[in-house]
Amino acid sequence: MVKLTRIIQLALCIALLATFLGCAATQKHESTGQYVDDSVITSKVKAAIFNEATLKTMQINVKTYQGVVQLSGFVNSAQSVAKAGEVARKIENVVRVENDLIIK
Repeated sequence: MVKLTRIIQLALCIALLATFLGCAATQKHESTGQYVDDSVITSKVKAAIFNEATLKTMQINVKTYQGVVQLSGFVNSAQSVAKAGEVARKIENVVRVENDLIIK
């Protein structure tokens, strides 16, 4: 009976360990929490850019990975490039902004 109990405890520990390791982030993959956080950051950056009077354009794409925001697409001027980067940096939890916007 003691042997059976130990086997069940060991199996339970292995199952829990495997579950936690399966949810852990790696260097190339985000955890579920990080993915959700990045989605929130992306939404906030898109909303801030849309609400900025000088940047009302749907040609700016926003992607976020581990807090790093990447802006890509086309804008009309160098001032718009700078303004979009500035707006993105002001969002909470943004680690860095990679501004890859191109002037048309």
